[in-house]
Amino acid sequence: MKVHGIEGMSPDQIVFEIDRGGKFVFYRYCISVLILTFRRSSDIYFIPSGVGVSKGLPWTMVTVALGWWGIPWGPIWSVQSLVTNFQGGEDVTEYIYAQFRACGGVPPAIAPK
Repeated sequence: MKVHGIEGMSPDQIVFEIDRGGKFVFYRYCISVLILTFRRSSDIYFIPSGVGVSKGLPWTMVTVALGWWGIPWGPIWSVQSLVTNFQGGEDVTEYIYAQFRACGGVPPAIAPK
């Protein structure tokens, strides 16, 4: 998965932002086609302190438009996705930060393979 929002940031800047309350999150979305319902996750986004719900708006809109139509999982997964997105996304900061430290302070999305 790609990490969006850290382009052009140094490792020190990322750590500084995390210390200020920044976090890594992903958003959920749901798409239904007749009786089939798919629940997926977005890429990971770095969210500076104080921002969060607006970054997940595209995924929320996809769920609102396309998620409800599959019975029974469409409504269930749509509500779960909307709750997650309105809470600012699923926080995976600890996992990403551990990966960040394991790569010697290089953000995982740009670490050499």
